[in-house]
Amino acid sequence: MIATNGDIAIAWEEVGRGDPVLLIHGLGYARWGWEPLVPLLAERYRVISFDNRGIGESAVPPGPYSASAMAGDALAVLDAARVERAHVVGTSLGGMIAQEVALAAPDRVGRLVLICSTPGATGGHPMPEATVRLLGEAAGLPPGVAVRRFVENALGPEPDPSIVERIVGHRLARPQDPAGWAAQAAAGMTYDAAGRAGSIAAPTLLVAGTADRVVDCRNSVVLSELIPDSTVRLIPDGGHLVFWEQPRAVGDLIIGHLG
Repeated sequence: MIATNGDIAIAWEEVGRGDPVLLIHGLGYARWGWEPLVPLLAERYRVISFDNRGIGESAVPPGPYSASAMAGDALAVLDAARVERAHVVGTSLGGMIAQEVALAAPDRVGRLVLICSTPGATGGHPMPEATVRLLGEAAGLPPGVAVRRFVENALGPEPDPSIVERIVGHRLARPQDPAGWAAQAAAGMTYDAAGRAGSIAAPTLLVAGTADRVVDCRNSVVLSELIPDSTVRLIPDGGHLVFWEQPRAVGDLIIGHLG
């Protein structure tokens, strides 16, 4: 299905019945990236997922993008699904977009879940050195090797080979337009909500893996100190894609928070 935000087409889908839950993914991942969580959540909720602008079946308008513009896409998906109010779950860049949704349209957000996310440059901890180094090396690597390195880097210290192969297979089968990746990356690099996160009214759960090498897990603690009604849960040895590694643990946390 297609939603439109102005002249930008956003591909979305839904599964399950119950209270609506909107899933917003991060840099370089289309809606397939929620694969481990969707079946768990769909047992209780109407789960709506979509491809951010710049990836998958959605449009790739010229960049750079911003989290606020991408939040407009998320709201357009809710409009297309005829949902007035939903719980919102965002991971990484999707967590930044989710914060913008909660700030721009508080009446449309029930409860909020931010996974491995950050308040941005001003108040957050910097990107871990492992990812900074990989970003510098990636341009000189064959595309397939670079994708595998990024996937392994996004998992915990001892990545499960079957998870690596599953994610790499998805990413190579549906390669992202490089311009879309760069435009999405700009949205993450320029994000800054430290001075505004205190205005988020939705009850918020923050989840992060302690071994995250992409977004320092201390950023979730910072967000918990900024957002008034919030709780933080750190998962030992979890990586940036902690819900791929421990879907049941993360799913139970989400379900417990959403009710």
